[in-house]
Amino acid sequence: MNVQSLIRRVRTRDWDPLHAARVGLTVLGKALSRMWGRDVMLYTGGTSFFIMLAIFPALAIAMGLYSLLSDPARVAEQGAAVARIMPDAARMIFQSELVRLSRAPHGSISVQSGVALVIGGYASHRGFKALLAGLSFIHDEERQRGFLSFNIMALVVLIAAMGALGVLSTVFFAFRILGETFELRPLRGALWLYSEWTWASAGMTAGMTLIYRWAMSRDPVDWRASLMGGLAAAALCIFASWALGFYVEQIAELGATYGSVATVVIFLIWLSWNVNALFFGGALATEVELAMHLRRAPFASHPELKPD
Repeated sequence: MNVQSLIRRVRTRDWDPLHAARVGLTVLGKALSRMWGRDVMLYTGGTSFFIMLAIFPALAIAMGLYSLLSDPARVAEQGAAVARIMPDAARMIFQSELVRLSRAPHGSISVQSGVALVIGGYASHRGFKALLAGLSFIHDEERQRGFLSFNIMALVVLIAAMGALGVLSTVFFAFRILGETFELRPLRGALWLYSEWTWASAGMTAGMTLIYRWAMSRDPVDWRASLMGGLAAAALCIFASWALGFYVEQIAELGATYGSVATVVIFLIWLSWNVNALFFGGALATEVELAMHLRRAPFASHPELKPD
């Protein structure tokens, strides 16, 4: 099919923008209803708790690896750059832990890394299990995976997520090093290559699209529905970081209410908002797939109605 025939088909197609808007709003409303179910709060809380439990052991593991391969201060610098996607108050906790670990003795870091490997591995696995269980619940999955297959799936998703995070971090900092060290003007001129927001958005979109596609249900979810869910989840996560930072810095002073633990509260709010964004992406992918099935249903029973 050439371009002209494709343009001709688009022009002759009967498309009602009001009907499309109604369908979109209906799908959005149903997705919000799925995400706001009372039992989803339990999965949100469980996922947020285990992610929080796994973050700081992961930092200790990273510091331990860098202490063997290079300077631990490098990972502190890189981690501080990645932390820019967090609100300022939440970033303080992350950066203070990075600074503490970068200044710790080599032997202390190695011991901490060994302990952190056990704690972080357990917490990460449990966190991904809670995430997948919540997505399966939102998807109304009838054929639940068995105990063994579900744990293996969570482990596979965990390993894939850690590997993807390592690859994205390596590529991100490689562009920075190439542009600054060798003064490559094409790289230095492309500001989006240096933006943590760009890489965070792309990585989260790709990762959540694959999770919605393969891990949310026994049967693969439609690619288009999974991609829309991944885009929505990434956009909401980025918006949550910006909105929470704006709210805390410009509107409300949470320190007046929570005192010295305000930064911890802000960090937890940011984390729960991001987990809710991931669950909303799953709900949207589910509703989009259902809408696509309903649209195809009349053509399946009456093939003569299918447009050419």
